[in-house]
Amino acid sequence: MGQIEGFLKFRRQDLQGRPVAERLLDFHEVYEALPEDAVVEQGARCMDCGIPYCHVACPLGNFIPFWNDRVAESDWRQALEQMHRDNNFPEFTGQVCPALCEGSCSLSLGFEPVAIRLIERQIIEHGFAQGWVVPEPPQTLTGKRVAVVGSGPSGLAAAQQLRRMGHEVTVFERDERVGGLLRFGIPDFKLEKQVIDRRLAQLEAEGITFVTNTHVGVTLPAEELCADFDALLLTGGAQQPRDLKVPGRDLAGVHFAMDYLSQQNRRCAGETLDPAVALDAKGRHVLVLGGGDTGADCVGTALRQGAASVTSFELMPQPPAERAADNPWPEWPRVQRKSSSHEEGGERIYSVLTRRIIGDETGRVSAVAAVQVDWQRNEHGQWQMTEVDDSAFTQPCDLVLLALGFSGPVRSGMIEQLGVELGANGAVATDTNKMTSRRGVFAAGDMSRGQSLVVWAIAEGRAAAEGINSYLDMVRGNFTVCAT
Repeated sequence: MGQIEGFLKFRRQDLQGRPVAERLLDFHEVYEALPEDAVVEQGARCMDCGIPYCHVACPLGNFIPFWNDRVAESDWRQALEQMHRDNNFPEFTGQVCPALCEGSCSLSLGFEPVAIRLIERQIIEHGFAQGWVVPEPPQTLTGKRVAVVGSGPSGLAAAQQLRRMGHEVTVFERDERVGGLLRFGIPDFKLEKQVIDRRLAQLEAEGITFVTNTHVGVTLPAEELCADFDALLLTGGAQQPRDLKVPGRDLAGVHFAMDYLSQQNRRCAGETLDPAVALDAKGRHVLVLGGGDTGADCVGTALRQGAASVTSFELMPQPPAERAADNPWPEWPRVQRKSSSHEEGGERIYSVLTRRIIGDETGRVSAVAAVQVDWQRNEHGQWQMTEVDDSAFTQPCDLVLLALGFSGPVRSGMIEQLGVELGANGAVATDTNKMTSRRGVFAAGDMSRGQSLVVWAIAEGRAAAEGINSYLDMVRGNFTVCAT
């Protein structure tokens, strides 16, 4: 450990956001990096626990105490090398991961946890600045060909791992640019796209081929991939948005959050949108239904577009300020959090059930009818919701964004053509090696796990690469690829 009493000498520091009035004028990164000497102090706060629960809580199994110790000693290169052993893209997790590790940090029992995400972010930025992040092409080739469908974090992680194992890897992306959720789902103010592009340059230099504007199962039959490749990996995400089934859902001005967010990402990339379908919150009273990360992204985007007002409805009750008795350490703390977007404005209303969407004479949404609800546990310990008497109200709005999560992958097209089985959660079912019910076809990330986090997507992609590599090693002689 860097300093045996570092956690007593140094207080936790976090990334500092630019002034709200300034950052609402653009879509650039919200946070500014700390000086490196301050990050060294943060690394020295780590106690190097005998049982590092931060390491256990991380889906990637990142060996976090080692980084912290190396940073405390200003040995940035060794910190970077260790980080890359477990995580292909620490620049992504360092910016958008909720830091499950910090929730399980031993310091959080009586102190503020180590600023692990800040340290992770600084390590990788230092590595890029020093030119230490370089292509690592394979030394030998296997002659096996793998197709990866989807270029989000799971697909990219799997592609890089498979390529370094010596396989030929081609990534197919339905959109015009590579990145999936990272490119078209996460706003630029949380993840600027040059962060993706510099990593893609490394992957291309390692020999990975990217094919864009190709929607497998629509513009390219899935069976063609089965005929042309030795294995197929599905990492298309959980792109089926959860809808709101209430009267008035079909009114103009009611849209899925991801449609709204992807349009702004394209604007930031310099694209000109068709005015007939362009969504813009300027001057509008925006209502966001859903209180997760996607809902927060809608809030920040609408504020930057110049919305007249932004309100969020959340069905669940407001979380407590501190851990409840039934939420002990080292579990993830279910406490009230404020994202950078919520710091910037808008109102959050909890325990609200939407009953109906109301339209005006033009057929556009003008208000939402809702009611307050109460949550209580029943005799089996399960949460149950009841409407509060005389609590019905109407919220005026003229733009409604549905940020209600996702119900799983889109079933039509590729999944139907491949005939793979689905699990109870609606996602593609896989075995422990990430293989689906069809031989030679694998699935990972949100497509097999269901809606989750970027850190889980990367972990799933790495696991799928191991499974595919083992499968290709075992296959000998004549066989039918992607056999039913």
